[in-house]
Amino acid sequence: MENLEISRILKDYRNIAVVGLSPKSARPSHQVAAYLIEAGYNIVPVNPGHDRILGRKCYPNLESIPEPIEIVDIFRRPEDVAPIVREAVKIGAKVVWMQEGIVNREAAAIAAEAGLTVVMDRCLKKDHLNLA
Repeated sequence: MENLEISRILKDYRNIAVVGLSPKSARPSHQVAAYLIEAGYNIVPVNPGHDRILGRKCYPNLESIPEPIEIVDIFRRPEDVAPIVREAVKIGAKVVWMQEGIVNREAAAIAAEAGLTVVMDRCLKKDHLNLA
């Protein structure tokens, strides 16, 4: 994916569901989400084990989020990504973003076939720092 496309995503979309967001501040998912909140994005935590993370209501899955989500930022093992991507398609997300170290070609194909933009193996925070 070209940096120009990443820049456009970061500029055009503000509502981000972070799937696998950890309440532990040392975890990358927590650090990325906290940074994105500071940068002015609307972050919606998705983690079935928690009620609130980063002071925000936490949802058990994407389908239970009552507001439109544009980017689904995924912090889960590659083998767990396909069902999340199917949910992202179902809720009408625009972008599926698999964080650094996460590659799932089957899930990417599902998203692309449904018309979603796919970002794989990139860090949203690092890209925002470098490109926005």
